[in-house]
Amino acid sequence: MKKLLAILLSAILAGSVVLSGCSEQMQSSVSETVAQTMQETSAPVSESSKYADKENWAYFENEESDKKADVFFICPTVYGGSQSEYNMSLDDEETKENFLGATNMEKGIYDDECRFFAPYYSQIGLAVYAMSEEIRTECLEKAFEDVRDSFEYYMQNCNDGRPIIISGFSQGADMSIRLIKECFGDEQRQKQLVACYAIGWRFTEEEVSEYPQLKAAQGESDTGVVISFNSEAESVSSSLMVPKGIKTLSINPLNWKTDSTKADRSENLGACFTDYSGNITNEINNLTGAYIDSERGTLKVTDISPEDYPSSLEIMGEGVYHIYDYRFFYRNLEKNVQTRLNAYLNAG
Repeated sequence: MKKLLAILLSAILAGSVVLSGCSEQMQSSVSETVAQTMQETSAPVSESSKYADKENWAYFENEESDKKADVFFICPTVYGGSQSEYNMSLDDEETKENFLGATNMEKGIYDDECRFFAPYYSQIGLAVYAMSEEIRTECLEKAFEDVRDSFEYYMQNCNDGRPIIISGFSQGADMSIRLIKECFGDEQRQKQLVACYAIGWRFTEEEVSEYPQLKAAQGESDTGVVISFNSEAESVSSSLMVPKGIKTLSINPLNWKTDSTKADRSENLGACFTDYSGNITNEINNLTGAYIDSERGTLKVTDISPEDYPSSLEIMGEGVYHIYDYRFFYRNLEKNVQTRLNAYLNAG
């Protein structure tokens, strides 16, 4: 029963590069410049960090490679939670198996020409989202401690000045935005950021005002920016991710516009539904159109119905397409990762 619940949760909340030619001289220059200041810009990590143990990584591709960029991926919620354990244990092998599967489900969007790093972390259980703000805040802080520590271990031991793509879905998107806030305040770090794909969690103007390193994407090829959206039916007025009264910043993954310009379903390059191995089990071209709601900032998805694509969990609410955020726009996201990485490399 426990395994069945974990599989359901990861299927529900699971998320979640091709390089063009750039001169080796340019890439070397960027890497050398960044590497010179690496120790100055990194938060201290204990030599006994648990992330020195590769068993605490779902993916740790630190081998020599011709790939010129890295992806740091933060997994969505796969842990259900219990009455005694609000955060996932890194010793929970059953949940870690589902964690790996959830990561695989969207890994293909990001890793065509990038090394891939994905830490196990003490994410909060789904049940915590229904608890008090005090408990939720404490548990999220515990989860973020792991995310931050694993990222700093990666920066100090693996990065070597390479360009970085941060990506996360749902809880992983929340953690991604926190990571930019806390670990990219330094200008040199910001220069390394290709983009942050924080899909399936709110991202507000207030956060941008408070943290200058948070920059909302404005088009299909700008770099050093946050790409964010939350999918829902036109009838939805509130959700767990974007409660009523909050406006989130979004970009439309079909036309890469931030206004309410409608994108026709013909612009959808392919919705992809993947399994725990990352295999695409079903692909549908031109499945949906979409536009950004001018009041909520959410992504209104057209041409489908909530009956055909149910939210599956009561906590999500009818018409909230959260579990499909990356699935509906898989091919557009995959292409956009290539576009932004190419733009970053060619700008040097």
